[in-house]
Amino acid sequence: MNLHQFRFVQEAARRNLNLTEAAKALHTSQPGVSKAIIELEEELGVEIFARHGKRLKRITEPGQHVLRSIELIMREVGNLKRIGEQFSAQDSGTLSIATTHTQARYVLPLPVARLREAYPKVNVSLHQGSPDQVARMVIDETAEVGIATESLSDYQELVTLPCYEWQHVLVVPQGHALATKDRITLEDLAAEPLITYHPSFTGRTRIDAAFATRKLQPRVALEAIDSDVIKTYVRLGLGIGIVAEMAVRDDAQQPTDLAVRPVGQLFGQNVARIAFKRGAYLRNFVFRFAELLSDRLDRQLIAKALSGHVNDYEL
Repeated sequence: MNLHQFRFVQEAARRNLNLTEAAKALHTSQPGVSKAIIELEEELGVEIFARHGKRLKRITEPGQHVLRSIELIMREVGNLKRIGEQFSAQDSGTLSIATTHTQARYVLPLPVARLREAYPKVNVSLHQGSPDQVARMVIDETAEVGIATESLSDYQELVTLPCYEWQHVLVVPQGHALATKDRITLEDLAAEPLITYHPSFTGRTRIDAAFATRKLQPRVALEAIDSDVIKTYVRLGLGIGIVAEMAVRDDAQQPTDLAVRPVGQLFGQNVARIAFKRGAYLRNFVFRFAELLSDRLDRQLIAKALSGHVNDYEL
């Protein structure tokens, strides 16, 4: 048995048992993938996949055990590579970060800039996606670090730690009735066309839950993943916006045509989390980036979490 066979089995499972797609991802031929899997099955004496003709139909029970072992082996192979990079290249390399648009646009610029100051030989690669895509990129080792508000803690393959709390804010045109109202209610918001995030992004689940609890039906005029897009459509008069507070911090430093009102009392506090693949070996600059991202994180805490001794901590 060899690592090529392990990669082929692993990729076949990731690609929903589609060998053609697995072959494309691995830059090889479909017959080559099929042959390697069959050879591994013959060596192990078990069927990893049940077949209908030449098609893979499902993962067998022994196949599930084989896949778990392969995941461990490939993870440790990745760790070996990172250990080699750590001690041969010292403080250089690439830090791959998977995150959402809001985090990439409003939260990461400062810690990334500070990391580059401390480690000028380190390149940073940003991968943007939905929270579920962020989780998958870390699991698949496309990225070493994942940062998002939703979903990350739902994956057993990941170790996640909370970084910071944030709340939603209301953005309305200056002169709008809600710009100066003393106490804004959910009923006030439900009476207006809303412009806010797509359901899988930036705490939208809390917004929906708050309205549902009060049995209110909000009128969502437009959904987006980009806070600047939301603010643009508010300026055009399509409705009132609900965005993350990070998205308006720069606005406070200059005159703006939008009024900002906190609405955390209506939708509660959100928690942004950082994620690492369980059991991963982290290089020095990865630990340093986490510390720059949140003063609640340090190398010792992260190392304990990765070793299984810390599940979470209080903000």
